Amino acid sequence: MNYWLLKSEPSSYSWTDLARAGRATWDGVRNHQAANNLKAMKQGDRAFFYHSGEERAVVGTVEIVKPAFPDPSDPTGRFVAVEVAALAPAPSPATLAQIKAAPALKGLALLKQSRLSVVPVGAAEWRAICRLAGLAP
Repeated sequence: MNYWLLKSEPSSYSWTDLARAGRATWDGVRNHQAANNLKAMKQGDRAFFYHSGEERAVVGTVEIVKPAFPDPSDPTGRFVAVEVAALAPAPSPATLAQIKAAPALKGLALLKQSRLSVVPVGAAEWRAICRLAGLAP
């Protein structure tokens, strides 16, 4: 299993929106590197749901339930989407400040490639963020 982090602006699509829906198509990614990360996702992979913007925190976890398929919002047909299902809300969201302060997370792609909306997360990083957020790994 691989781990990921998916960013969303809560005013556009929030954890609450996903939790209410249960499942959603993760589409609209137009950065080629982020799209390559979507293409690398497999069914059963896990991802953090990260609120960007002012909140800047991991607020929940999701499971990839359908791997990459053509993004229905892309008229060019060049980009992909995945389908995700809500797993669990973070009992105590892990803020960007907490993540930056954790020595175990110094190499986290979120910190090195902060503008990407989809980034990989290593297994040890996954466990460290789960501890910060009060989530079961």
